Amino acid sequence: MSRYERPMPLRPARGHESRASRLRRWMRPGIGIKRWLAVVFLGELVLALAGALIIRNVFRDASPDSPAGQLFDLVSLQFLPLALRPLVVIVIGGGVFLYGSWRLLNVLLEPFPARTEPLVELIYQKRSLARGPRIVAIGGGTGLSVLLRGLKEMTSNITAVVTVADDGGSSGMLRQELGLPPVGDLRNCIAALADAEPAMTRLLQYRFPSEPGTPGEPGLAGVSGHAFGNLLIAALSDIEGDFEEGVRQSNRVLAVRGQVVPVAPVALTLHAELADGRSLEGQSVIARARGIRRVWITPQAVSACDEAIDAIAGADLIVLGPGSLYTSLLPSLLVPRIRAALEAATGLRVYVANVATQIGETEGYTLGEHLAALNAHGVGGLIDTVVANDHLGARAVPGDQSESVSIDVPSADQRPAVVLADVVDDDNAHLHDSHKLAAVLVHLAEERAAPRAHVVARTA
Repeated sequence: MSRYERPMPLRPARGHESRASRLRRWMRPGIGIKRWLAVVFLGELVLALAGALIIRNVFRDASPDSPAGQLFDLVSLQFLPLALRPLVVIVIGGGVFLYGSWRLLNVLLEPFPARTEPLVELIYQKRSLARGPRIVAIGGGTGLSVLLRGLKEMTSNITAVVTVADDGGSSGMLRQELGLPPVGDLRNCIAALADAEPAMTRLLQYRFPSEPGTPGEPGLAGVSGHAFGNLLIAALSDIEGDFEEGVRQSNRVLAVRGQVVPVAPVALTLHAELADGRSLEGQSVIARARGIRRVWITPQAVSACDEAIDAIAGADLIVLGPGSLYTSLLPSLLVPRIRAALEAATGLRVYVANVATQIGETEGYTLGEHLAALNAHGVGGLIDTVVANDHLGARAVPGDQSESVSIDVPSADQRPAVVLADVVDDDNAHLHDSHKLAAVLVHLAEERAAPRAHVVARTA
């Protein structure tokens, strides 16, 4: 397994397609409209039967030469041959039914603004995504948001469990000034999963100028340096009086495909012990450190968000990473309830190895050393499969001092299994490709589900 095809995009809008063609697209499998049209038709058929019974009772004793008798003969098509009467009724009724259905769809869709894709395609996609695998992605940073952009094209049953240990930038300022858990990684994941217009996504990621007085970019007191999305989550949390509820409302406001939840309802503080015996505190400081021996979080007995625990319990696939090993992934895995939920999970647990080392915390690390770090923190046993990149010919970004992670694959009898695939961005050797990575992961989930489905079918 080395290459996976990207999912097919939506078909472009057709400006000159016929009415019949548009109606056929509404009738294809997966839209979910035919069953209800059939119910409506059945109801009309019953009403027609009732009408026929009423007509029969009213005109049963009428004389054939009376006006009532002549009207009955006309309505019941007595002037046509007996074999032809049902056919004429079926043709007229079917035509009226189809014409009325088409006009009804037009009336219902008229208020919607014009879109790049036909609404029928969007509905078809939504219903297809709703049948996709249930996936939980745990981590933070850029890596997690890259993964989510690919996954949302294959399933809408996504839960992103995001770290809350960040203490730098806008998140750090809100954490200090408002006592709010860091929201930067949450914002990035919400933007990645948002099923909103591109302008709304750009607004969410907009950052107010941080240097007051810069020509053409005047700073704004109080919001200088903050991302708009961070302020939105902070405002909703204040309105609701609860951080978790504020994040839930952010999901709803931006029509997130799936859900984004914090790993814990309170801010976490990350600590690290270095190889030389020094101790560091704070995610932003630890990210630049070399020679990290171990990390831990405080408060150590912190609870986890219930949505995260429930999602892990019901997931078909649980993805750990990609993202910064010590500062994005491990802080979430070290939350006691998260770790316990992963131990009890029935879904496939996959660790997505980074495609590049990170200057400071994982400088010079091989794949084996990444796995060794997870084992040293007691979470290596939570992994069933590792996905690592085997395409080393991608374009290197000039000036980036990171290096591609070299693959030292464990022996076949060692756990976990390692799956090598091309999951790197062809234009950036140090980033995952959203679509390639998502395709590999969904393929693993389907492979895992296929034997189970076969066993269930045989049992039935």
